[in-house]
Amino acid sequence: MAFEFKPLSIPGLVIIMPAIYRDGRGYFLESYKGSDFREAGIAERFVQDNHSRSRRNVLRGLHFQRNPRAQGKLVVVAEGRVFDVAVDIRPNSPTFGRWEAVELSASDHAMIYIPPGFAHGFCVLSEWAHVVYKCTEEYDPRLDAGIRWNDPDIGIKWPVEDPVLSEKDAILPYLTQADLS
Repeated sequence: MAFEFKPLSIPGLVIIMPAIYRDGRGYFLESYKGSDFREAGIAERFVQDNHSRSRRNVLRGLHFQRNPRAQGKLVVVAEGRVFDVAVDIRPNSPTFGRWEAVELSASDHAMIYIPPGFAHGFCVLSEWAHVVYKCTEEYDPRLDAGIRWNDPDIGIKWPVEDPVLSEKDAILPYLTQADLS
C-alpha cells in the first residue's frame, strides 16, 4: 500500500502519510488511490477539488456545508505549512463540539481526511501556503455555513493571535447559534 493511515482521537478523522520516492531528480508520490483508501475504510467518492493560496496569519474557516450535501474533505498542503482544524458538529456525536488540529506541511505531504459532519478551518504558518482539498460533494452556496473561529465553547488554541480573516468569517455564528441541519 502506498499510504499509511493513522486514525485521530475523534472517530472519522484520519491522517494519511503517502509513500514518497526520492532520487536525484526530486520525488514522486501517489496523492490519492481509491482502492487503498477504500481498503482503509475511506470509501468516499470525491467530486470536486479546491485550491487556495494564502499568506502568513490568514485564517480560513471554520466552514462546512449543511445536509443534504455535507462535504467530506481530503486536505493536503502543496506549498508551505498550516495549522489545520476539524470540529465535530454532528449533533448526536459523543465528541460533538470537540476539535482536533494537525500541522500539515508540503515537506512531508501528510493529508487529513475530514468526514461529513465536521467544520474545517486552517491558519497559515509559513510565508505562503497553497492548500488543496478534494470534496465528497459539490459546493452549493445555499448550504454554505460556518462557525466562529474563536468560539470560546470550542476553545481552539490557534497559533496566531491576530489572524487575517475574511469579512464573512469574522461574523460567523458561534456553534450554539449555527444552523447544523
